[in-house]
Amino acid sequence: MKDAPALARRVDLCHAPTPLEPMDRLASHIGLPPGTLFVKRDDCTGLAGGGNKARKLEYLCAEALEQGCDVLVTGGGRQSNHARMTAAAANRLGLDATLVLAGGQPGRPTGNVVLDLLLGADLVWAGDLDYYATEAAIEETCARLRAAGRRPYAMPVGGASVVGALGYVRGGQELLAQLPDVAVVVVADGSGGTHAGLAAALGDFGRVLGVDVGTRPDLDERVPEKAAEVAALARLAPPTGRCFIDHDRFGAGYGAVDDATRVALDLAARLEGLVLDPVYTGKAMAGLLAAVADGRIRPGAPVVFMHTGGTPALFAASYAEWIAASPSTPAPPPGGTG
Repeated sequence: MKDAPALARRVDLCHAPTPLEPMDRLASHIGLPPGTLFVKRDDCTGLAGGGNKARKLEYLCAEALEQGCDVLVTGGGRQSNHARMTAAAANRLGLDATLVLAGGQPGRPTGNVVLDLLLGADLVWAGDLDYYATEAAIEETCARLRAAGRRPYAMPVGGASVVGALGYVRGGQELLAQLPDVAVVVVADGSGGTHAGLAAALGDFGRVLGVDVGTRPDLDERVPEKAAEVAALARLAPPTGRCFIDHDRFGAGYGAVDDATRVALDLAARLEGLVLDPVYTGKAMAGLLAAVADGRIRPGAPVVFMHTGGTPALFAASYAEWIAASPSTPAPPPGGTG
């Protein structure tokens, strides 16, 4: 494994290729021609509910096994999809998992926390931490485990290391095989690794629109930096052009709900039967709708919405109550497009 090219050094954790499906009813509703709007179903990657992290974990776990590690350590918010999927990957590979979760321990587990408990991960409730404080808490947890004789493998929030971003170099190449003339991929930007890998695969920053969900404060610097690094690791030319990130969709902060996100969730569900989440994909879809409305996405250019998963968050108590109580957009007329 050590001498293999970087893109070949992975373990098999992901159902791939994931489907690429048309979204013609949603396209018509927002003024795009049929056959030009698609969804890449990376919510269908498998591994404890699916999501984009399966692709990153294939590379991260391969490196952990190479290094002889016996416990995977990562972290994020209370409803972290990456934490849930890391616990699942550890179980598949016979490793332990320790998850450092920001926020206090809930009185009643919901959403991803239920799955973390079902998967048997060791949960470390780290208190109210921001992005880089959570990163520091992951390193502190690794130090504690090493002192106890364990061999931890530290993964950053979201798995957003250069090694993890290789997952979306491979994912981007998979997309190009399905739709070679894709003009723009719209993706949620949390920690930035998925955006970086896609840009490296597509070769042009202009072919990826990231939608900031409020996780990381320095995406504008880190995404281009990581894209260049992962391109070099994958033996590709660095992506050209300027990095595009929409910073106007996360409202009051990470995980905060707003009307635009609710409209995005409703339209996807009621026109395409596509379930999005309020934290990542709902914000990304809101970004896609805004980009069409203001002309950044032009009619006729093939557009792909990257569905990165996250459905378990809908079953967190606050979001479930918001879905039930919040006014929603009217359903389109029967047989029509709205």
